Amino acid sequence: MIEFPQLRSGVDALMARVEQIRDWLDLPTRKAELQQLQARMARPGFWDDQEQAQATVARLSAIKALIEPVERLHAEVSDLKELIGLAAEDTSALQQMAQELARLEAACSKIELQRLLSRPHDDKNCFLSIHAGAGGTESCDWASMLLRMYTRYLDSEAYRYEQIDLVPGEEAGIRSVTIRVTGPYAFGRLSCEVGVHRLVRISPFDSQNRRHTSFAAVDCIPEFEDDIEVVIREEDLRIDFFRASGAGGQHVNKVSSAVRITHIPTGIVVQCQNERSQHKNRAQAMRVLRGRLYMLEQQKRDAELARLYGEKGQIAWGYQIRSYVLQPYQMVKDHRTDLQTGDVQAVLDGRIGPFIEAYLRYRARHQPTDLPGAKRA
Repeated sequence: MIEFPQLRSGVDALMARVEQIRDWLDLPTRKAELQQLQARMARPGFWDDQEQAQATVARLSAIKALIEPVERLHAEVSDLKELIGLAAEDTSALQQMAQELARLEAACSKIELQRLLSRPHDDKNCFLSIHAGAGGTESCDWASMLLRMYTRYLDSEAYRYEQIDLVPGEEAGIRSVTIRVTGPYAFGRLSCEVGVHRLVRISPFDSQNRRHTSFAAVDCIPEFEDDIEVVIREEDLRIDFFRASGAGGQHVNKVSSAVRITHIPTGIVVQCQNERSQHKNRAQAMRVLRGRLYMLEQQKRDAELARLYGEKGQIAWGYQIRSYVLQPYQMVKDHRTDLQTGDVQAVLDGRIGPFIEAYLRYRARHQPTDLPGAKRA
């Protein structure tokens, strides 16, 4: 059973962790920016420019999401420290205070995780894409299972998302899908999922009940507005318009509002059919293209750094990051961190937070130039 000296020591250690977080956040600077944003929102005509206004509100929400939990935690730890001092040797409240300390330590650990999301663009919204691998209907079904897994995770974390593009499978599932995810550190978290995901199960599409192995690739890019320097020449683009597929009534069937943009030099193809407006779909597709071109250049720089520093790991579509085995046993294993669980259904129902957190901690132990490897598919 915990004693008062241990309790005092635990609270002091926790307060030191909280102070370190406050220093890392640079609270005076954050609060100054918060005041500037609030003053901007109070000006007449603030909502005249809807897009700019929404960006300002999103930034204000992001800063509050950083500051408020830390300040609340600091106040609660201070209160607990004072309570312990007043309790002296009153053992009747000892267990209750120990439980409160454990709760605050867990809250602190969650906030500390934010420190691992400090890479460029981690705080941005993102586009998450899933592409079925070879294997026909089985792989398409696996891609749809992954989409369900991610949307369940996003729901549990209060992220917002919208479908940008979807190509259905011929018989079942999806060939590919792209969703736009908005919320604090969307890219930082979901970029941990980039790579090939492998499924092993008895296929429901096989009349002989044989075991099949399927693959699907997950990609994630940050959403950029016009704040990055990416040169895109009009002559390098081929733009096609077509009728959107899926639900949508007569408008979908009659109007060629969907947009497909091909960047000829790189072969990158993006498409958007979410909006009814051809203009809006083109603007959205251009944002995705801008992000993909930026990340392509970043990957080239990373590859060069890996070559110079002798890093043998690769980040490539041919390398699987996680296996989901349903037969002959049940296990999900991340090949980068070695984290595994036998509760496969919980993972497929969206409980991927532990895998994301484990990879963030794994990545933080490496130098910025390190490129952690994964198992070959």
